[in-house]
Amino acid sequence: MRAKIHPTAIVELGARIGTGVEIGPFSLIGSEAEIGDRTIVLSHVVVEGKAAIGSDNFIGHGVIIGAPPQDVSFSPDRNTSVEIGNNNVIREYCTIHRGSAGGSVTKIGGKNFRKQRRHCKQLFIGRTCTCG
Repeated sequence: MRAKIHPTAIVELGARIGTGVEIGPFSLIGSEAEIGDRTIVLSHVVVEGKAAIGSDNFIGHGVIIGAPPQDVSFSPDRNTSVEIGNNNVIREYCTIHRGSAGGSVTKIGGKNFRKQRRHCKQLFIGRTCTCG
């Protein structure tokens, strides 16, 4: 099944979009992003930088994934990334930033529930956690 991408969404050249993915209105998927099969991305979502999102995830309205960290010492030259596993629910307006230190990864495992308006950076969340 092909991906369903709303006509107002922007998916930059180079982004890797799995089968059966749905991308909602006014979302922006950057060139280094990877979104796994059957993931649902609602409206006004931004996925940028090195961000790998697994399969069967639900990403709510206004979520930001892969943006630079909110850290004044961060240098854009640092190689940092976000990795999100499978079967996660990430609710409205969560922010999941890349880490600050060079080579750092913000990791979220599988089967987690991130409640609305939460922020995470440079951390590891395992499996089956409810955070918020």
